[in-house]
Amino acid sequence: MRPRSSPSLPLAMASPSFQTPVLTVVLLLAAGAADAVGVVSQPNFRCYTTGNYKTCYVDRQECSTSGNFTAGSQYQANLLNLIGNLPPSTIANDSFAEITAGSAPDRVFGLAMCYADRNLTQCQDCLRHVSGDVQQECPFSRQAKISRDACILRYSNLSFFSDADREIVYYASSEASPDPYVSDAATMNAERRTLMNGLVPEAASSLLRFANGSKEYTDSQGNAQVIYGLAQCTRDLNDSMCSECLQNMVIELNSSRPNNTYGAVKCYSCYVAYSIREDLGITVPLPPPPPPPPTRPPAALIAGVTIGSLVVLVICTGILVSFLLRRRRSKGRQIGEDVPGEEAPEDEFEKQAGPRRFRYSELEAATNFFSEKEKLGEGGFGSVYQGHLKDTDLHVAVKRVSKSSGQGRKEYNSEVKIISQLRHRNLVQLIGWCHDGGELLLVYELMPNGSLNTHIHSQNNVMSWQLRYDIVLGVGSALLYLHQDSERCILHRDIKPSNIMLDASFTAKLGDFGLARLMDRDRQSHTTALAGTMWYMDPECLLSGKASTSSDVYSFGVVLLEVACGRRPIVEVSDDTDEEYATVHLVQWVWEFYGRGRIIEAADVRLNGNFDAREMESVLVTGLWCAHPDRNLRPSMRQAINVLRLDAPLQRLPMKMPASTFLSPVISGTQAYWYTVHPLN
Repeated sequence: MRPRSSPSLPLAMASPSFQTPVLTVVLLLAAGAADAVGVVSQPNFRCYTTGNYKTCYVDRQECSTSGNFTAGSQYQANLLNLIGNLPPSTIANDSFAEITAGSAPDRVFGLAMCYADRNLTQCQDCLRHVSGDVQQECPFSRQAKISRDACILRYSNLSFFSDADREIVYYASSEASPDPYVSDAATMNAERRTLMNGLVPEAASSLLRFANGSKEYTDSQGNAQVIYGLAQCTRDLNDSMCSECLQNMVIELNSSRPNNTYGAVKCYSCYVAYSIREDLGITVPLPPPPPPPPTRPPAALIAGVTIGSLVVLVICTGILVSFLLRRRRSKGRQIGEDVPGEEAPEDEFEKQAGPRRFRYSELEAATNFFSEKEKLGEGGFGSVYQGHLKDTDLHVAVKRVSKSSGQGRKEYNSEVKIISQLRHRNLVQLIGWCHDGGELLLVYELMPNGSLNTHIHSQNNVMSWQLRYDIVLGVGSALLYLHQDSERCILHRDIKPSNIMLDASFTAKLGDFGLARLMDRDRQSHTTALAGTMWYMDPECLLSGKASTSSDVYSFGVVLLEVACGRRPIVEVSDDTDEEYATVHLVQWVWEFYGRGRIIEAADVRLNGNFDAREMESVLVTGLWCAHPDRNLRPSMRQAINVLRLDAPLQRLPMKMPASTFLSPVISGTQAYWYTVHPLN
């Protein structure tokens, strides 16, 4: 390969070890990019082997250097929350996520995507490592962009959604034998141009902002060839921005790779690649193919069944007429249009007592046409708006599920089916639902005091202990109902302060059942896709993928400690000189106080000792018990509630936190990595 000359190519590119692989990647650092964004870290060269092919690529990251945040700031807390949520959101949402964390002026915008020619394992590994790398490579930066072989991650204090970043960060091409170059470059270039120019509008107009295809041709030597191509944009771009970005990459691909059997070009917002003879291994989910046309049966078969069919026809006609009349009556009750590509669940939903179906026009009027002024917040799968139903004079919260989110549609169905069956004073009430006109909408009672997350960490108004104690009892009561007292056992799977809502009197209401799952009581666990929020997830569940009531109990334990200590799930600790710091999980931090017999000292210092010592101790010890590293030694929700209410004695725990081996992100100094957790010494 003859790399494109560039005055800013790193000197490390001349390393002999980088000149031998079959597939080589050249990183282009555009002149002036470092000044525009901040500092560009030294690239890291990595290789892996698949079959007979060796792939080498360059890790690239850009970090802002001005206006850095400080350790322990609200921006850092929001950033860590966002980085923890991005990987599971990306996997759950078909390899792409754009989410935010916190509110202005400390709001963080984040985006992550996996590339279509990388498999799920590569995607998960990339997201896991890049979440740590971004903290290691860009400590205290308010903006960062990281490009890897299998994924990309970006975050900023300023919104960059729907804004194409066409800075080229990655070139790839075949380098060594066998057949790194085509013998007929002119024909290949013409066929590649035709293929890629066709994929650009197809990708730009698709919901996934992705397209792939192939084209057969014959070269000048008479050899039959096949060329494969892909085009992919980040899904925050609209069709015109995606098209423009891809067109630029195709032009660059054609000019920089004139005769290679493989080539790829990436920028931060889009990606194009092609390959001669070997397909690209596409893994992005695609719509199912249309059903094949019916085939005409042989004439002899028609004759053989005609007589029998006449007999059956009379019977079937009566059944069919009855069915059509019933269906017509059912259709007469339906209003609007169902979601394209989804099974219409309204028949099942309509049977549920309580929540009712709304017309889209009703909710549009209630939210002032989903005005930005009425927006209460947004997440990976949609936005929430404040609304007012004039006919009932009821203030509501309307959740609008993103149309492009496959996981969002699953959560919509799950939420309606599960929460509509539940009745408990500590659960958010679902008032209604709507899936008209291609929209997915959920209507809840409005919680005037927002979420527990906004209050427990407020720097201006310190929540009293009595309110905190009543809230944890309320959440515990809700979980006891879900696990043991409802008709079927229900796993919530995403218990955290931002999903605990507070009504006008600060009564706790557990909400967001999008990840909830029904489970038979005789089953010990439920195997499922990774779901939940980092730092609150049962570590064992991260590895096994098996959710259970003990997984919910673990999350509840972390919430108990967060409420009692007034600290987020990750705690910053320093040595005696305050020159070095490490970040440990809240469970480890509180267990250290327990081991020294001074657990009350872990209480929120902002309370100034204004709390009932027995209640505080019961919350802290129960929190540790619930978050025990061994899920078999955790309490049931009924046992935990009895201790919290002081109806049962405190559980005796080991003085040192038991060791448990699992993957957990921790920051030491300014370096982030995944490690095996052991108790603090």
